[in-house]
Amino acid sequence: ASKRDISRVFNAETFIIGLISGAMGIGITVTLCIPITRILRSITGIGSLRAFLQPAAGIALVIISVFLTFISGLIPSRIAAKKDPVIALRTE
Repeated sequence: ASKRDISRVFNAETFIIGLISGAMGIGITVTLCIPITRILRSITGIGSLRAFLQPAAGIALVIISVFLTFISGLIPSRIAAKKDPVIALRTE
């Protein structure tokens, strides 16, 4: 594989990790909004009070997660692309 191919594989992995972690975070947030709403209603006594995540905010958070994960993977992908495969396999 060429250095560009190795870099692409690392970047694809970081993109997928960022996408999955962002989606998991949104799923956990939406799931936790249900008990949070119940707790807030019982504490305040306001029946119309509701905790929720707006869809645009959820999409923005996933995009931020993918971006940050991609940025954090750039340096390791460049380092891995520069290494000789035989030496990298021998030491790791």
